[in-house]
Amino acid sequence: MAKIEDLKRKVNAQVDSMKAQIVEMADHIFDHPELSGKEIEAVEYITGALKKQGFDIQKGAGGLETAFRAEFDTKKAGPTVAFIAEYDALPKMGHACHHHIIASSSVNAAFALRQLSDELCGKIVCMGTPAEEAMDAKGIMIRKGGFKGIDAGLMFHGGAKNNTNLIVLAVDGLEFSYTGKSAHAAAAPHVGINALDAVIMLFNSINALRQQLKEDVRIHGNIIKGGDAVNIIPESAVARFYIRSQQRRYLNEVVDKVKNCAKGAALQTGAKLVTSVFEDPGNDLLKNSVLIGEFEENFESIGESIDPEPFLLGSSDIGNLSYHMPVLHPMVKTAADGTALHTDEFKDQGKSDTAYSGMINGMKAVLMTAVRIFADPDFLQRAREEFQKDTMGL
Repeated sequence: MAKIEDLKRKVNAQVDSMKAQIVEMADHIFDHPELSGKEIEAVEYITGALKKQGFDIQKGAGGLETAFRAEFDTKKAGPTVAFIAEYDALPKMGHACHHHIIASSSVNAAFALRQLSDELCGKIVCMGTPAEEAMDAKGIMIRKGGFKGIDAGLMFHGGAKNNTNLIVLAVDGLEFSYTGKSAHAAAAPHVGINALDAVIMLFNSINALRQQLKEDVRIHGNIIKGGDAVNIIPESAVARFYIRSQQRRYLNEVVDKVKNCAKGAALQTGAKLVTSVFEDPGNDLLKNSVLIGEFEENFESIGESIDPEPFLLGSSDIGNLSYHMPVLHPMVKTAADGTALHTDEFKDQGKSDTAYSGMINGMKAVLMTAVRIFADPDFLQRAREEFQKDTMGL
């Protein structure tokens, strides 16, 4: 353990020596916001910096144009640890989710460990994962081999508090399309089959279903097609829903119930139903207590404290990654208390002292956790065993 503690001190000192370049990278990404899937300039900027540090670059990792995998091999057998970078911005708002901080902290964490590579065994990876705000990019990258061979994924998210008890909701996006029969609504309504009625009944059935569901479930939808003219019985109507829950296992049960509501509406109206998925499913975040415990100890060792209350983050594709490997994904305070994500107020604090102080503190705690993974095989094995237990049967 003496060696591990020495490495932790060294990596903290390395972060302190890099503060100017860490802030510079965050500033650059903040000042050049790009929407999901269009992060061309960010990828060029980041991968250019990684290449200068001796990382091998694979652009388009996992089949996505603005994804990348940057890898530095110590040439000694050991684990492969990835720092997860996100860098997409929100429409009209820019970096109101502080992805500029996620990007700079993960890229520069890889740089910091690169400087200690003579004392480490294994591979240091920075994974560029685009479009977190818009789609399941990480899930796509997993399915296409982008994360192959990685033993653990580490990152932190900015927010209004320090927290390791984040709730990421599992989510399914379903589309229900009804086809009926058009008819003149005044002269011959009796020969028509009203597809819009089916959609309305679906909404009413889901509303009735809510009282039989657990409190963490969220179901929200809208009608994307409801008819062409008031005096024509709608032949076609379509609704889309997000269905969310804190656990994938329970979400699957709820989805089956919602699908039955849709089938019932078709039966009642005589309309034909086609159910499809309009967005890739997202999983809840599996919180690996082994990694979290180490992060908390490291975070507190630099004088920071952690809010123990659960914090609802919403849904994120980090959940899908946590079903693929052990993942660390805490929240670090980068904005004033009570500031909500995805608001102008949160964006306006993106370059504040609070934001960049939190970025440095989060980096140190994540890097110390990475050092433990690299230097303590038993620690990584415990994290793997918990991951295997949590995903058994899924």
